[in-house]
Amino acid sequence: MGSSTAIRVQKHRVSLRNAGLRPIQLWVPDTRVPGFKKECARQSSLAAMTDRADRDLMSFLDDALNDLGGE
Repeated sequence: MGSSTAIRVQKHRVSLRNAGLRPIQLWVPDTRVPGFKKECARQSSLAAMTDRADRDLMSFLDDALNDLGGE
């Protein structure tokens, strides 16, 4: 017979499946690797430069905010 923890996990997974959900495997960046912080800064800088170069972005964001009832 399995451990009580394994049985609880199995019951939980069955209830999730019965609710129409399914398990997936999701890979994410490893924040512990050397250079992770530097790569984040590089990508953030690129995104910021791209945003500044997009003349229509601020107008689009303002319109979207107004549509949500802001300002």
